[in-house]
Amino acid sequence: MVDSKKVIETEAGEMRVMRGPASRILDRPMHIGFITMEPKSLFVPQYLDSTLILFVRRGDVKVGLIYKDELAERRMKGGDVFRIPAGSVFYMVNVGEGQRLEIICSIDKSESLSYGTFQSFFVAGGKYPGSVLAGFDQDTLATAFNVSYTELRRILSRQRQGPIVYVSDTESPRVWSKFLQVNDEARLSKVADIDEDGEKSEKNKPWSWRKLVESIFRNGNRDKSKKITRTGKSPDSYNLYDKDPDFSNAYGWSVALDETEYHPLRHSGIGVYLVNLTAGSMMAPHVNPTASEYGIVLRGTGTIQIVYPNGTSAMNAEVTEGDVFWIPRYFPFCQIASRTGPFEFFGFTTSARKNRPQFLAGASSIFHTLRSMEMATAFDITEDDMERLLGAQYEAIILPSAEIAPPHKEEEKRRRKEEERREAEWERERERERERERRVDEMVRSFGRNLVMGFA
Repeated sequence: MVDSKKVIETEAGEMRVMRGPASRILDRPMHIGFITMEPKSLFVPQYLDSTLILFVRRGDVKVGLIYKDELAERRMKGGDVFRIPAGSVFYMVNVGEGQRLEIICSIDKSESLSYGTFQSFFVAGGKYPGSVLAGFDQDTLATAFNVSYTELRRILSRQRQGPIVYVSDTESPRVWSKFLQVNDEARLSKVADIDEDGEKSEKNKPWSWRKLVESIFRNGNRDKSKKITRTGKSPDSYNLYDKDPDFSNAYGWSVALDETEYHPLRHSGIGVYLVNLTAGSMMAPHVNPTASEYGIVLRGTGTIQIVYPNGTSAMNAEVTEGDVFWIPRYFPFCQIASRTGPFEFFGFTTSARKNRPQFLAGASSIFHTLRSMEMATAFDITEDDMERLLGAQYEAIILPSAEIAPPHKEEEKRRRKEEERREAEWERERERERERERRVDEMVRSFGRNLVMGFA
């Protein structure tokens, strides 16, 4: 867990990034981003050298992006997950009425240029941020857009507010205000669904920079009779809060999202999960054999415990809202909620396949599967001791603390009486064994004295 770094900060919002650890034991490099946008603000059009998986923590957002030479838009709410591929031009607008927008995102570095955390290429901008268009020769740019360079220079020098800007109806019209004020039918010549299933089969089309700029700056005088078109099957955003829990009991629930349920994740090789633990409960110690995990605390406080392969503690730390933690693949770990309230955390895994954690404790632990004489021998205990150990915990996966565990009073009384009886019997047997050993020792000493006397 390390401090995050601000990579963008304006009056209208900010973006912070928590760099993933530079460790060889992590199977996939990833950073975690936190985007905050004030009401009526715009994250200006850009593309990145990294793929983003967005999770809307709070608020409503409209995301527009170019996909296969067409413009698509998605309106999302809290709990929604959405993928923006590396190299795809996109923008985001906070459309929540008077509400701050908060987004958590994974930043996949597998396709990056390796310059810092990630590299932005701003398509639109001005003095700040600088647009990539500004780097071209003025004659080249004027010819490409078929307008005078004076007009282009006026447009490319106006923006000075930064990558996240306000777009208020009460302000004097700006190019961004004009862009947002026109209605959808007028603004979009085409709105296409994203069909990532056809990504491999369809030939790549060159992006039309002119089309993008026209979609941003057009004045809304298009034919009003044109309707927004949607063609083909489209993966939309996926809402984690609407998904039925993969596991649930009186002590919490967990949700995991993989490529079988949201196929855009297949292209990134990243999974998503969400866990809620009641006060004092814990996610049983377990191992993830297929992926590393990055977790972000959404609510409450808790403790994260991670174990080295040699059985020593790698981490035993308290975490609170906003903290980020990471767990290497294969390392045993558990999460424990504090007794002050619920503990909720969200995160990403480095595999989009269905996760099959192996639990080391609880009613569904691997020890129940491996229950055998060999396992008892490995612990150097009897099979009866092994049975008692495994039978003590009735719950699975999400476990209660000792104070809130279900009483099972009659069963507990019977079990304790049986344990006391066995312990008493074991102690009596030990006493009889010691008595036999004492008698044998006495006989040996007596026999030895007789031998010595006879020899003399």
